[in-house]
Amino acid sequence: MSFAHDVKKELSKQQTDVHSQDYAELYGMMLFSRRFSSSEIKLKTESISVAERYITLANKLFAPVIEKQSTLKANRDFINLHTISLIIPSECERIYSDFGHLSSSPSLRLNRANIEDDICRASFLRGAFMSCGSVNDPQKNYHLEFCAAYKNLCNDLCTLLTEIEECSLTPKVILRSGSYVVYLKDSEQITDLLTYMGAPSAAMDIMNAKAYKQMRNMANRRTNSDLANIAKTASAAARQLAAIEELDSTVGLASLPDQLYEIALLRRDNPELSLRDLGTLLDPPISRSGVNHRLTRLIELAELEG
Repeated sequence: MSFAHDVKKELSKQQTDVHSQDYAELYGMMLFSRRFSSSEIKLKTESISVAERYITLANKLFAPVIEKQSTLKANRDFINLHTISLIIPSECERIYSDFGHLSSSPSLRLNRANIEDDICRASFLRGAFMSCGSVNDPQKNYHLEFCAAYKNLCNDLCTLLTEIEECSLTPKVILRSGSYVVYLKDSEQITDLLTYMGAPSAAMDIMNAKAYKQMRNMANRRTNSDLANIAKTASAAARQLAAIEELDSTVGLASLPDQLYEIALLRRDNPELSLRDLGTLLDPPISRSGVNHRLTRLIELAELEG
């Protein structure tokens, strides 16, 4: 199952005996469902947990006649698409009106009267997410979204999200395939919203995934830095050895000044050592910059002889 499926399953387990919270949650589910009008109310979902939650709340609050169908989703083996429909038009009209909507309204909008307080707002957003939301697996990337059919409804949702003081959300809106999408891409904002809606376990999964990514990236950067340093050291050592061989075959190493002769022999016998380690082998020991100066002088002399 997908991460989004697990999130919706966790959200669907939220239980409350407060009528206003159940009412706000069902309103969110219906308002952002496949179809919500005075003549038709229909929800489609891949999550059996969401389907059962929808039916439970609808029966608890309105007791309508409900039809549930499950079919295999096209080109997606073993994934059921659950369709829950209210099949009596008069009941659709009653529920639509109870939520404060008029069939004559030109555009579907959020009715704030159905959200009494901050707890009800969390319930409403939980219902909306279960109905039209999605969130990516944090192992891949950070992305949470709500998909709405109407621009005004999308803007209303966006405004509602920005009003959550605990989360400091900055949602963005795009048009995709004829639908309006409200989305978040910041991992902290996504975890805050999931926690706010009632999915703290999913939020923790995202935080753990982010921590793992940061540790892995840090280890990769350290490894890459080490490899780069090794390559740089090896390249420099190769130039130094070539210079030493050039001097040995032309003027002879014994003709070099004592300091250069000593470092030439050490480098030739210890091609793998760093400059700092070479310096510790001298008597008395010298610094890394001192070793580098002497080896650079060997390269310059070899270039003159070459």
